[in-house]
Amino acid sequence: MSRLPHLAQRLFNTPVAIHPQKAEIVVAALADRLGVTHLFRDGGTVALQPKAMLLDEADRAPDRAYDVVAGIAVIPVAGTLVQKLGSLRPFSGMTGYDGVRMNFLAALNDEDVDAIVLDIDSPGGEVAGCFDLADLIFASRGKKPIWSILNENAFSAAYAIASAADRITVPRTGGTGSIGVICMHVDMTQALSKAGVVVTLIRYGAHKAEGSEYESLSEGALARMQSDIDQMGNLFCDTVARNRKLRPSVVRGFEARTFLGGAGVDVGLADAVLAPDAAFAELARSL
Repeated sequence: MSRLPHLAQRLFNTPVAIHPQKAEIVVAALADRLGVTHLFRDGGTVALQPKAMLLDEADRAPDRAYDVVAGIAVIPVAGTLVQKLGSLRPFSGMTGYDGVRMNFLAALNDEDVDAIVLDIDSPGGEVAGCFDLADLIFASRGKKPIWSILNENAFSAAYAIASAADRITVPRTGGTGSIGVICMHVDMTQALSKAGVVVTLIRYGAHKAEGSEYESLSEGALARMQSDIDQMGNLFCDTVARNRKLRPSVVRGFEARTFLGGAGVDVGLADAVLAPDAAFAELARSL
């Protein structure tokens, strides 16, 4: 229970690059513990029937480095992506950029590793730390072959990471894209008012606590938050355009659309439609 405030801070009122449907699943999974009863969608509300999910220490996978198969380091990038997880491997449905970074740097300097695979199946996650990791991977091109093998999806922040590799493969039923940023603001004012609770924010500085869930979002605050989201979205599009040798206007024109299988290849977001094992075998043969 002590982790709930921390989880709420990382979910609400902060920019995240994650597929909208996955965002709803995350909210629904923690709904009863965070006090969320409804989601707003397409102008209406959807009632939630939450089921508690425990982030138990028993769910942790042992901290181990990447696996090496036939001289290829396999680095898992699975589940929701977060800036700091403190683990070299995914656990509780999350992968940390910190763990991916450490594994990637270690694999680059490992004499037993001839190539690196990013084994990706993720809807995306936090913006913080995502583009620094993508820049690191991109800057490391040429040192060793780096492939992103999707198994099955790389959406949003996960696609930013995937795009930094030399080559991207996607299975027929896998997906790419969702190149965009989203921020969910929670307005608790009416709920608190109905409960007879009054929260008074006492601040120094007109913009202090701007975007707080304890007051309605002003037009000025919304505009400033939108400006931040726009800057992050432009960074995302420019990063993908650089990584995939596409025009930035083309990437922006996707408007965060997702692409299934070969459709991603057609628009330049992937290089080949291959099952994960076939993609791995192709990389091994090329070494």
